[in-house]
Amino acid sequence: MNRHAGPTRGADFPAIPEPTYAERARTLVYLVRSGALATLSRKHAGHPFASVMPYALDAQGQPLVLISSMAIHTQNLQVDPRASLLVTQPVASAPGQEPGDPLAAARLTLLGEARQLSSSDSGTARATYLARHPRASYWVDFDDFSFWRLDVKDVYFVGGFAAMDWVTADDYRAARPDPLADTGPGILDHMNRDHPDALIAYARHFARQAADEATMIAVDRLGFRLRLRSGDRLHAVRIAFPREIGSAAESRTVLIEMLAQARAGG
Repeated sequence: MNRHAGPTRGADFPAIPEPTYAERARTLVYLVRSGALATLSRKHAGHPFASVMPYALDAQGQPLVLISSMAIHTQNLQVDPRASLLVTQPVASAPGQEPGDPLAAARLTLLGEARQLSSSDSGTARATYLARHPRASYWVDFDDFSFWRLDVKDVYFVGGFAAMDWVTADDYRAARPDPLADTGPGILDHMNRDHPDALIAYARHFARQAADEATMIAVDRLGFRLRLRSGDRLHAVRIAFPREIGSAAESRTVLIEMLAQARAGG
């Protein structure tokens, strides 16, 4: 349930360490700000009813939502608290290009029961929610709005093709977002814009993959992933950092060290 993700590799290439599915799930739900909330329809018994739902997170990664009693999803929850929240990684594309494949992007479904928070619990939820969604300050005090929490019972995580599994609620709550979650996009932008030759060198030395072009598409505390083009062939490889890192400054130091090693190794 909490195993490391990634494809099986041969004896010459041991598995490259990656954050666990629980950690990747916590990182994704931390980075994204809204999802699709599925409730059970009161009008059409047994049918799922999906709504766009902004959320914040409590200390255990459980979604906090601010919803109106006039909304259909709230009325559904008042009858049956069972619900799930689908959170998906945005599918980016370069200017002038078609969007990427959504099935290759990460996503997770949080299953649980929604509970309306008491007035004593709403104070913390209010501060947490408004820090993430400041525009909600315009309606947070309307009489028909209240805070609810999805008490997570189970999690299903999909990291892309051939990377998926259930994550227990305990493992999910115990995990923390990756320390590079906030700075990762800046690292990717810098490496792809300013150091394309270094990315090719990493691929050739550490992954033993010749490439005409290389793009860094993901980075975390344990390593990074490159998308490679070799002629007409497109594929991806993961490369491990020599040690765990915890900040953008540390990643810069390690990437410079790895480039020196790659160049020295030819």
